[in-house]
Amino acid sequence: MKFASWNVNGLRAVLKRNDFAPFLKLDADVFCLQETKARPEQLPEDIVNLEGYHSYYTFPTIKKGYSGVAIYSKKEPTEVTYGMGIEEMDQEGRLITAHFDTFIFIGGYYPNGGGAPERFEYKLDFFDAFLEYADNLRATGKPVIFCGDVNVAHEEIDLTHPKTNQDNPGFRPEVREWVDEVIRHGWVDTFRHLNPGKTECYSYWDMKSAARDRNVGWRIDYFFISPDLAKKLKNAYIWSDLYGSDHCPVGIDIDV
Repeated sequence: MKFASWNVNGLRAVLKRNDFAPFLKLDADVFCLQETKARPEQLPEDIVNLEGYHSYYTFPTIKKGYSGVAIYSKKEPTEVTYGMGIEEMDQEGRLITAHFDTFIFIGGYYPNGGGAPERFEYKLDFFDAFLEYADNLRATGKPVIFCGDVNVAHEEIDLTHPKTNQDNPGFRPEVREWVDEVIRHGWVDTFRHLNPGKTECYSYWDMKSAARDRNVGWRIDYFFISPDLAKKLKNAYIWSDLYGSDHCPVGIDIDV
């Protein structure tokens, strides 16, 4: 199966610029979008009910035009849940979990943590709650895949300027340590698993400074898999030639 994930930074804007069609040409079995910034009723009918796919959306209950996740799946899940069952973590519309016969898929938009100090604390709290949530799903015995804009560059090779970004909420020691903890729990960073040590591979670029033209970027979009799937991983992608957002899509091919 092919999985593709993309932080669209506003789905309506991507549709208006006609940048969504090239993404759909990837013909993934499961597409996941983050930062959709829209409710289903604000989107065209052919996007809400994408032909050939079952569609699922979550969005904030406290703030409009913010956050939001969508999943499109060719195969209908046996169950779909929204959030983690923790009100303060779920009200920003950041997580969808789709249960299938042979695996579980989680699509997420993880907090940026910038701005006021309490937002960074929220990011750390979200991370801790999410890891427990994902581990509990693994404990059911089914393989698990989770993906999305994690908003963390894990290693120094995952961003162009590590030395000058030590205090950035996407590269602070606390969030990098969290990714270390994820990996200690057995989760596999699919891109690094297949491309250890590979540099200048990014999925996000600052738009204000035209950083993408110079490939001054960050790898903050991920696919993680439970360890039982590692031998079934075929490819891991960063589609840096697809435009339309400050992020590019990422994906995997895997036998599930």
